[in-house]
Amino acid sequence: MSNDNDDGREDPYIVDDPAENGGGDSTVGTSNTPADEDADIEDLGSDVEIDAEIDEDAEDGLLGGLQIDSTDDIRVPDRLVDQVIGQEHARDVVMKAAKQRRHVMMIGSPGTGKSMLAKAMSELLPPEELQDVLVYHNPDDGNNPKVRTVPSGKGEQIVEAHKEEARKRNQMRSFLMWIIIAVVLGYALIAVGNILLGILAAGIIYLAFRYGSRGSDSMIPNLLVNTADTTTAPFEDATGAHAGALLGDVRHDPFQSGGMETPSHDRVEAGAIHKANKGVLFVDEINTLDIRSQQKLMTAIQEGEFQITGQSERSSGAMVQTEPVPTDFVMVAAGNLDAMENMHPALRSRIKGYGYEVYMDDTIEDTPDMRRKYARFVAQEADKDGRLPEFDRGAIEEIILEARRRAGRKGHLTLELRNLGGLVRVAGDIARSEGAAFVGREHVLEAKGRSRSIEQQLADDYIERRKDYELQVSDGYEVGRVNGLAVMGEDSGIMLPVMGEVTPSHGPGEVIATGKLQEMAEEAVTNVSAIIKKFSDEDLSEKDVHIQFVQTGQQGVDGDSASITVATAVISALEDVGVDQNLAMTGSLSVRGDVLPVGGVTHKIEAAAKSGCDTVIIPQANEQDVMIEEEYEEMVDIVPVSHISEVLDVALEGEAEKDSLVDRLKNITGSALEAAGDTGDVSGPSSPSPQ
Repeated sequence: MSNDNDDGREDPYIVDDPAENGGGDSTVGTSNTPADEDADIEDLGSDVEIDAEIDEDAEDGLLGGLQIDSTDDIRVPDRLVDQVIGQEHARDVVMKAAKQRRHVMMIGSPGTGKSMLAKAMSELLPPEELQDVLVYHNPDDGNNPKVRTVPSGKGEQIVEAHKEEARKRNQMRSFLMWIIIAVVLGYALIAVGNILLGILAAGIIYLAFRYGSRGSDSMIPNLLVNTADTTTAPFEDATGAHAGALLGDVRHDPFQSGGMETPSHDRVEAGAIHKANKGVLFVDEINTLDIRSQQKLMTAIQEGEFQITGQSERSSGAMVQTEPVPTDFVMVAAGNLDAMENMHPALRSRIKGYGYEVYMDDTIEDTPDMRRKYARFVAQEADKDGRLPEFDRGAIEEIILEARRRAGRKGHLTLELRNLGGLVRVAGDIARSEGAAFVGREHVLEAKGRSRSIEQQLADDYIERRKDYELQVSDGYEVGRVNGLAVMGEDSGIMLPVMGEVTPSHGPGEVIATGKLQEMAEEAVTNVSAIIKKFSDEDLSEKDVHIQFVQTGQQGVDGDSASITVATAVISALEDVGVDQNLAMTGSLSVRGDVLPVGGVTHKIEAAAKSGCDTVIIPQANEQDVMIEEEYEEMVDIVPVSHISEVLDVALEGEAEKDSLVDRLKNITGSALEAAGDTGDVSGPSSPSPQ
């Protein structure tokens, strides 16, 4: 690529002024010294700036000691990097990557700030000499257009200059054409005396001039990439882009001959990789790109340039291939945890070898400083929307309480801020519809009900239907039936019964589980069957144990949190002892009988309360994670347990029978633990991450 014209001469419309081009240097304007750059990087923090004081004695409060009346007292930072909440590690990496122009891959849950950090990176990139890209007609080979790069803003000038010259040529041709037509008509009328012959000749001359003028129009270059109005590094979001939008394309031409065709260089379209030159290319859900697009993207990253050709093999544009177009961008790839599975290994290697990989946190420790930043987050969301009233102190506190609840961990705040921002906007819409001057706590509480997820709405509907058709039992005792608890989606609890039955077997005894069970749930049933076989006095080799997960729906059961539910149902059926139907439970189970932590306990407890149960059994390890709404606190008693014997002690009917069962189970599991201690294994049961 060069600044030469089609015939090898320099383009007369390209101005190579060192003062305008930065003297050939890679920066525009005043260059920063290393000390200046370090000062700029150090200034990229996210300190809270407010128009009120911080009361250090009140830092334990929900606002971390902020003395404010509303979000109007909190100043929103101008730069995106200063607006990022939490994600300290990811922000530091992005700042370093921007300074050194490194690629970054961010993996984490949706709504944790990946796209925001990518946009912030484009603001942080060192100033570069932006370029316009022009595509010229190639007189030697029309299907191989020439590519030229010029300083930013020069592209429009060059195109306008070519258009002006073409316009002048066309004016001269038109003037000459009308003179010739006038002479021909005059000659036909005066000398020949046949006006019809003159008109025919004039028409032929007119068509000849018009047909010939198309050749001069084809000399006007196509401005492929225009950065004239760009003041910072370009940012291109290519998430979900098809091959043409990502890699560039050549439009199909239905008129391919006869002088009516569009010149090939005029049909060339820039892709996101070309528009992102000297800037940032952001691709979320990177694994959704097809393998061929990922391979070509890898080539563009490695070579720094990429030719544009038609992406459709059946299109006339497939014959066109330009010279290489610059693609000197910083790649920011993002996705969920499954993104790495379908990502081209060579593309990931390019990013990792020339950049950073970052995992985005889901939660952050609940500290006074972080609560102050969450107050600023509410102010940012209201300011960004531009149509919401300011949030008063009570509303901000309620949103921080919801951030605690959604974290699912004691002493933490959620970092899935997109969903939390949705709550802010719904609360603001409610206040605005009422004509309120400020968004208050009551508006946030109402918004929490209105902004329920689809899963939560379905769960509530299931609960109501079971009440109508008496599919749910919430009082008395029943043999082999236990109220289990599950989570739909990420934030919706539901109560699902589990049935257990023991029948004579016509062959070797086996455990049969029905319901839509995923792999982890099937493994949990197998583990539970090991405990039951060791615990029971009866010979299970001649019996079949049937376990039914009732009304699991389309999603089915995909975790092991129903382990204690299954064990209780089967033990109840084996021993013919009833289970309290006013009780629900959740918890994983080790093969030794220890109750292990699970996920979503808060949502499960609330689901049990909605269903009418007044007692809920949860793993003792999850006791610190319980953050239920105030309205449910008086509705249910929460019983934390650490062993299956404690579950049976609470759930089963009859003191005498229950005591013998519990004692027997304690003796068996106690012997197993003692044996483990004798062999040196004193670590106890492992505690996996909640499922």
